Amino acid sequence: MESFGRDGAIPHEVVAGSAPFVLGPLLVGLVVTAMLIGAVWWGMRVRAREPGPPRPEEQPRLPDGGAVHEVQEMREPDEMPHDGRVLTPHELRSLGNMSTRRARDQKRPQWNRNSSGGFGSGGLGHH
Repeated sequence: MESFGRDGAIPHEVVAGSAPFVLGPLLVGLVVTAMLIGAVWWGMRVRAREPGPPRPEEQPRLPDGGAVHEVQEMREPDEMPHDGRVLTPHELRSLGNMSTRRARDQKRPQWNRNSSGGFGSGGLGHH
């Protein structure tokens, strides 16, 4: 019994005597190699035309007032019309164009006194 399963493969005599079985894969390999070399050469040319990294004096600087920090505040919700008509999707406001104002009460709403209101936050939960 043969360990490589040559019974179902093409006999060696056929492969050795026919040029397409040898030249075909060789030519495909050469074409793929040439394309890879061309791609690397072209990439090097493109990279050489790009500007270099910025100099230290061209780097961004902090504003004169120091670092700008995130502001967290509670906002009042945008009122829905009370005239009974239905708003279409293009009339609804999204987060980027909300015309809300700062809420008087800046305390965050909570579900109960000892909870932040987040589910799965790792706290003890409601007791």
